[in-house]
Amino acid sequence: MPLLSVPKEVAVGTAMLGVAFAGGMLAGKLYPSLVFGSPSGMIRKNNPLRQYILDHSLREHPILKKLRLLTADHPSGRMMVSCEQAQLMANLVKLIKAKKVIEIGVFTGYNALNMALVLPDNGRVIACDINEDYAKIGKPLWKEAGVEHKIDLRIKPAIQTLDELVANGEAETFDFAFIDADKESYNEYYEKCLRLIKKGGIIAIDNVFWNGKVLKPRKDDLAAQSIHHLNEKLLRDARVNISMLPVGDGVTLAFKL
Repeated sequence: MPLLSVPKEVAVGTAMLGVAFAGGMLAGKLYPSLVFGSPSGMIRKNNPLRQYILDHSLREHPILKKLRLLTADHPSGRMMVSCEQAQLMANLVKLIKAKKVIEIGVFTGYNALNMALVLPDNGRVIACDINEDYAKIGKPLWKEAGVEHKIDLRIKPAIQTLDELVANGEAETFDFAFIDADKESYNEYYEKCLRLIKKGGIIAIDNVFWNGKVLKPRKDDLAAQSIHHLNEKLLRDARVNISMLPVGDGVTLAFKL
C-alpha cells in the first residue's frame, strides 16, 4: 500500500522522521565518538551535546520533572525512558490526534504521564506492567497532574491484557502503542499490538540498539537476540512503514499500513 494511502499527518511524520534518521547517520559518520558508547543510547549522558539538546528542545511539564527526579533516585532509575524520547512519543500521540494508547512496560509512569497529558479528556492509556510497586511512585503524580482518569493501569502479564483487549472487540481501535518491557517477548508484543492498532496508527519499539549489543548478539544474550531478530523482521514487514531512530537507546517507529 502506498504511503499516500495513510493519513496526511502520518505521511508527513514518516518523511520528517526519515530525514532525522538520515541526519543521525551522517552525524555518526562525521562524529563517530558521539554515537553509541553508553547505556543511554546515541550520545553519552555526560556529553555537552546531549545537554545542549535538552536545553534547547525539552519542554517538560513541572510534574513530569518531579517524577523524573523521583525516578532518578530509585535504584532501578536507569530503566526509565529518556526524557527527550518520551517527549517525542507525546508529540507523535498529539500529531495523530490519538485517543487510545497502549503502553507495555510502565515502570514509574513517566512516559504514561507524558502521553496522558496530551490526550483529550476522554482519551486513555492502557498501561501494562507486572510490578505495581514501581507504578505507585508515579500514581500520586498522575493525580496531581489531573490525568489519573486517563491512565488505566493493569497489573498482570501484558500478553494477557492484550489478548483481553482483542477478545473485547477492541482490535484496530487503538492509535498508538509503546513497547518497552521484557525484550524476549518483543515479537509477541509487536504482533498483538499490530492487531490492536488501527491503520495509520503507530507502534513505537524501545531499546532497539540494546546498548549496541544487536551489532553482534551473543548466543547466550536472549534479549539482544530477540531484539535483533525483530529488527530484521521489521525491515521486511510489508504491513508497516518504519523509521529506526538514534534516540535514547534506539527506537523504531512502525506506521501501520
